[in-house]
Amino acid sequence: MISTSLGITPAGETIAAVATPFGESGIGIVRISGSSAEAIVRRLFKPKKELAFFVSHHFHYGEIINPRTATPVDEVLLVLMRAPNTYTREDTAEIQCHGGFLVLQEILELVLKEGARLAQPGEFTRRAYLNGRIDLTQAEAVIDLIRARTAASLQIANQQLRGFLSSEMGGLRGKLIEYLALIEAHIDFPEEEIDPISRDGMRKDLEGLIRRMDEWVDSYEEGRIFREGISCAIIGRTNVGKSSLLNVLLKEERAIVTPVPGTTRDVIEDFLNIEGIPVRLMDTAGLRKTSDTVELEGVKKTKQRVADADFVVLTLDGSRAIDADDLEIFREVQGKKKVLAVNKKDLPARISVEDLKQRFPDDPIVPISALRNEGIDRLKIAIHDSLIRRGIRVSSEHTIIGNIRHKNGLINGRESLSNVLRGLEENGPLEIIAFELRSALEALEEIVGKTTTEEVLDRIFEQFCIGK
Repeated sequence: MISTSLGITPAGETIAAVATPFGESGIGIVRISGSSAEAIVRRLFKPKKELAFFVSHHFHYGEIINPRTATPVDEVLLVLMRAPNTYTREDTAEIQCHGGFLVLQEILELVLKEGARLAQPGEFTRRAYLNGRIDLTQAEAVIDLIRARTAASLQIANQQLRGFLSSEMGGLRGKLIEYLALIEAHIDFPEEEIDPISRDGMRKDLEGLIRRMDEWVDSYEEGRIFREGISCAIIGRTNVGKSSLLNVLLKEERAIVTPVPGTTRDVIEDFLNIEGIPVRLMDTAGLRKTSDTVELEGVKKTKQRVADADFVVLTLDGSRAIDADDLEIFREVQGKKKVLAVNKKDLPARISVEDLKQRFPDDPIVPISALRNEGIDRLKIAIHDSLIRRGIRVSSEHTIIGNIRHKNGLINGRESLSNVLRGLEENGPLEIIAFELRSALEALEEIVGKTTTEEVLDRIFEQFCIGK
């Protein structure tokens, strides 16, 4: 059963918030939603042309006036949108003013003084969900849309926002409800002439549903990578060209490059789009034994970042033989997902690729020259293919799961359906089969938010910014 800690209903309190980031910009927006939205803006807005009434979903030009001093605050455009054709399905008003901090703050304070309450994080979207305009997967897609860093992550969020996952869940739920109704009819009215249950037919249908659920669960790891991105540490001994590699990947002089060993003393971070994957690149201090206190601190940070990183680009100097520092680094990255970048291929080779293949049989090895920008595209492809091993490509034809809550719901539903199959194969009692079908149905309904606890809702919407 759905519950909330805010007590929000379609007739609840009127809320307000600044819906644009604070700072200097051309336009800022104060958003108001609730039954008092129109009354509040009528008391604050003075149109340039006399209005008998507001036209819904039309812009009106005028000023926001402080009713206590009768002085104008700013020249604005006001749009009033009457329920139910609004984001929250409540009466909604948006005041578009100049985007200065003080202007937005003063207009918001006037709105609050007129009876609105400051919105909590994600409360506008929470109301859209509670009022039935979107389901919970679509509400989660809103925050994914805002946070998207690549075209691929944006497409996945848009796919979910448009209801692709909701539609798939609806198809599964419809089939389960159909079978559950038939089984419960046989349980409740055994003497009635009801169409017999085809256990073989039901089993084949459920096997097909389980295969679809398995496909979605299997897409999770790649979907999570597209949705959330990865952290990637560029690691190697001093002077192998880690900073040069970072600069050439980012196509800007982000890190200082000198011939002096130990130049990089701290971790330098920036984002890169690799074939649709948001990658947080970290250029780390070179790993070597040192007595320099500052450099030693950098080495400690590097080891911690390597331990925390999702992925490692192990960078080697191909013009120098492997030494004790390299061997120590090899031990540090054991068990990590990685690609080996053998740098300085423009110089005579001193490292055997065959030897590296024996040491790292499961990891791609890519010769590069950061100085000449050679092999960099191959390196990016190797990183992508190491992460997306099943060849998933984001498209409108495939539903990709990237949310752990959805994955867990599917796993729970699949487990219940497996129990149903076992019951059908063993000619088990209909009561047990009905119980497992209900459990599978509840797992799917929790995904879309038809049965969701207050704790889950709080956890989802607290991730949102205020004003969305």
